[in-house]
Amino acid sequence: MTTAREAPDILSAEFAADPYSAYRIMLADRPLIWHEAMSSYIVSRYEDVSRAFKEPAFTTDNYDWQLEPVHGKTILQLSGREHAVRRALIAPAFRGSELERRFRPVIEANARRLIDAFRDKGSADLVTDFARRFPIGVIVDMLGLDAGDHDRFQRWYTSIIAFLGNLSQDERITADGLRTRAEFAEYMVPIIRLRRENPGDDLLSTLCAAEVDGTRMSDEDIKAFCSLLLAAGGETTDKAIASIFQNLLRHPDQLAAVRADRSLIPQAFAETLRYTPPVHMIMRQPAEDVELGGGVIPAGSTVTCLIGAANRDSRRFADADRFDIFRTDLPTHTAFSAAASHLSFALGRHFCVGALLAKTEVEVGVNQLLDAMPDLRFADGFTPAEEGVFTRGPACLPVRFTPAA
Repeated sequence: MTTAREAPDILSAEFAADPYSAYRIMLADRPLIWHEAMSSYIVSRYEDVSRAFKEPAFTTDNYDWQLEPVHGKTILQLSGREHAVRRALIAPAFRGSELERRFRPVIEANARRLIDAFRDKGSADLVTDFARRFPIGVIVDMLGLDAGDHDRFQRWYTSIIAFLGNLSQDERITADGLRTRAEFAEYMVPIIRLRRENPGDDLLSTLCAAEVDGTRMSDEDIKAFCSLLLAAGGETTDKAIASIFQNLLRHPDQLAAVRADRSLIPQAFAETLRYTPPVHMIMRQPAEDVELGGGVIPAGSTVTCLIGAANRDSRRFADADRFDIFRTDLPTHTAFSAAASHLSFALGRHFCVGALLAKTEVEVGVNQLLDAMPDLRFADGFTPAEEGVFTRGPACLPVRFTPAA
């Protein structure tokens, strides 16, 4: 008889250094774990995580304590008609012709501005010089805010992400997150009120004017959504772009294929979301006792859904630990919709409303970077490494290239 293996503790240095080895143990032997320090049940298998995202028994009530302290009350905490109406108010700006007409030029300009700072140098750190700054600049400009405030938003973004990933409950990180919420509100609410009186052709004006069935968003609703957009919109694109290049540089044949055929960029993005997702865990709270992972989770418990593990579940994906933009079990035409095979944007009613925005940012950013860096390669002696537990991505990505003519 074989004994089930114990996975490294999710809060340990060993786990932070290499979560994928721990995921393999969880997927094989520990599909349901009670974590005392986090007061949470941990699930890792694809079937269990997808159920937690889709089934009505699993609520987002956990966001009352997880997100609200730093964002205020957001759409992620709502359910039923209230959620449907708020989503209908927000969603049109993030899809189709609205996204292409109004915001693709903003995205292109931000990518070009950042690349201009290093395109003639022959070297860059794709994390600090581009990926970390690109989505925040896009969000600031989409909202029609002062471009001189990019650095301030960058600081707020860093603080919010640290708060959300503060699994060990460091009091300094908590205090900084709460301070950021107050500063963000002090900055945004007066601007929201001015924009209601003097609307423009920007996302903030759109949010102020949007109306569905007689319902409009309050100043607090808009402020909370902008805070959420800063965190969720920034983190996904930030870490995804860096991870795409890290994955492609580790697989030169696939990098060459993408360089030759840019229509493969969405496939590279989708496979990166599966293989090295920016967000590794999302929490849910069941409203009733549920059977999951071979056990029973009591109503009101916190369930930590390990996206990073579920996306590597060999029950769902062939050769799951291999990066392959040509895999046939991850269709690209659904990868940025609620029918996605990967779980990195969640599923169901809380599927990420900004998925198509992220896709557009990635397409623009990767295209412009490839154009600027024709013979892209890792800097000499550099060994790629990731960092983070709640969210995860390359800590840095120094590269060399011959400047394009």
